Amino acid sequence: MPTCRLACQDSSRISEAQSVLSQLVESYGVSGLEAPVRATVQRLLPSWAKQETDTAGNLWVRVGQGDGGGPVVIVAHLDEIGFRVDTINADGTLSLRTRGGFILSLFEGQPALIHTGGADIPGIFLPRDTGLTRRTPPPLRAGVGATTRAGAESLGVKVGQTVTMPKQYVRLAGTRATGRSFDDRMGCAALILALRRLDRSKVKHPVIFVFSTREEIGLEGAAAVARQLGTTARRVHAIDTFVSADSPLELENFAVAPLGRGAVARALDNSSITPPAYVDSLAAIARARGIALQIGTTNGGNDGSTFMPFGVVDVPMGWPLRYSHSPAEVVDLKDLVSLADLVRAVAEDW
Repeated sequence: MPTCRLACQDSSRISEAQSVLSQLVESYGVSGLEAPVRATVQRLLPSWAKQETDTAGNLWVRVGQGDGGGPVVIVAHLDEIGFRVDTINADGTLSLRTRGGFILSLFEGQPALIHTGGADIPGIFLPRDTGLTRRTPPPLRAGVGATTRAGAESLGVKVGQTVTMPKQYVRLAGTRATGRSFDDRMGCAALILALRRLDRSKVKHPVIFVFSTREEIGLEGAAAVARQLGTTARRVHAIDTFVSADSPLELENFAVAPLGRGAVARALDNSSITPPAYVDSLAAIARARGIALQIGTTNGGNDGSTFMPFGVVDVPMGWPLRYSHSPAEVVDLKDLVSLADLVRAVAEDW
């Protein structure tokens, strides 16, 4: 009976994690246009959560009582990579500017969506003119079927609109899933799941959960939070992707964190170094609660680094991700459950 009860509980947690994550993944929010994702987060938060949205578009949820000290900040970002319409050309095609860093060739010849704030306009990311030469391809463009600038404008296309590829959350075998923008919808899901199970009576100091904007184009939303809190924050935890070497394409000499083996402490990345004592403290909290935790180093930056100029220690956490910033990212839902439990533990115990 105990084994059955545990298995049923695990199945329930995976089911809840998938329900939250799939809704977040299927919400669109290129950097600078995160409102649809923010609305999804607001709908999924527990009813008791008091929500605030600041002038940068960041969503705040405050818990815990003041004890004379500053807050612990736990932050995940709302935005995803994509494009904006830079120019509507005379031939009706759209010149694009990237919002975030990724490999453009992954989008060539794929369906596109131009986001208008109302109904999306379907299009296509135009393939390069030839695949037979070794020269650098021209900048990526999109087409909506129009042959003139006026024709594109008549469909509702405007300069400044964001552009993405259509996406869908797809469950794979076991507890794996694939889709686009798991970075950082997994982080947002972890915060939501942690808040749903949070024992507020155990939170002995202020904790601020932040869903930040414009991370992919320079950590802009988190920087606004850091400026507002200044030196008062006692610690920050950025919840973001651990770009893992757990892939048939990667060498296992860096960023090794296999999918399905739990959350990851990002001990070092391109933007921050976590003091070893803090990594040890995080590991001790995970052990005390029986939470699966890996420790590793990886590429990329994180929102918490914007707090470091104010003397705030950054202790980032994440989950292993395959094929980062591609249309076919792969995650394991067990890692999401582990990460949510770790976020909750940090809020209650540390």
